[in-house]
Amino acid sequence: MTAKKDILLNELNNQGILRLTLCDEKRRNALSETMLKTLGDALGEAANNPDVRVIVLAAIGPAFCAGHDLKEISAKRSTADGGQAYFTALFSSCADVMQAIVNNPKPVIAEIAGVATAAGCQLVASCDLAVAADTAKFATPGVNIGLFCSTPMVALSRNVSNKHAMEMLLTGDLVSATRAEQIGLINRVVEAPQLTEVTMGIAATIASKSTMTVATGKTAFYEQQNMKLNSAYAYTSEIMVDNMLKLDAKEGISAFIEKRHPKWQDR
Repeated sequence: MTAKKDILLNELNNQGILRLTLCDEKRRNALSETMLKTLGDALGEAANNPDVRVIVLAAIGPAFCAGHDLKEISAKRSTADGGQAYFTALFSSCADVMQAIVNNPKPVIAEIAGVATAAGCQLVASCDLAVAADTAKFATPGVNIGLFCSTPMVALSRNVSNKHAMEMLLTGDLVSATRAEQIGLINRVVEAPQLTEVTMGIAATIASKSTMTVATGKTAFYEQQNMKLNSAYAYTSEIMVDNMLKLDAKEGISAFIEKRHPKWQDR
């Protein structure tokens, strides 16, 4: 199934893999008001659609995402408050979209062929997995224009070490795909012609699992990260008990013992 909503292409295949492709190439796939609204709506719909098992976030053009639309932002400075109300709403909307990725029960994989800068880099860092072409580059260059990448910093600092995050934030320099893999911003680098094939292969592997199990694990992973050690173990022990009582856990264990493929009911 394929649907196009002007700046976002939606494609759902028979494996349950939903490809959301940013296609506002003229604006370098910037996170404009319209793009944020469209992407946020698509993520919300995917979260509640039982036919969707995995989400792949891709883009058309030389830029995966150039961050916020600076021309759109600058135009709002002419308001009586200098744009304060608009800026507040915009950054709140962007934060909502990033959290919609992290909190989505479906795994989200970024497929990056081009440049991902500022909030575009934040978008990559917010995804559960990220696969990049060897042509891709990443940066948080706000410091170069007097606007520190404070909100991208949230996602970035949850993916890479403090020193690596601060180097990107303080210099604003572009980072190669190879370097991004080394510091943990992305999972792997592949040659550009193989990018979609590799990404879809990973997505297909995940899509073959029980969606109940995957959603349980994804939620628990992010929930336990900021807990104290004893609290994290107590929390995840409860999660495992609840998981063990689910039908798919019973089916999966039985299938393993009986040396057959499991038949998931996603519950």
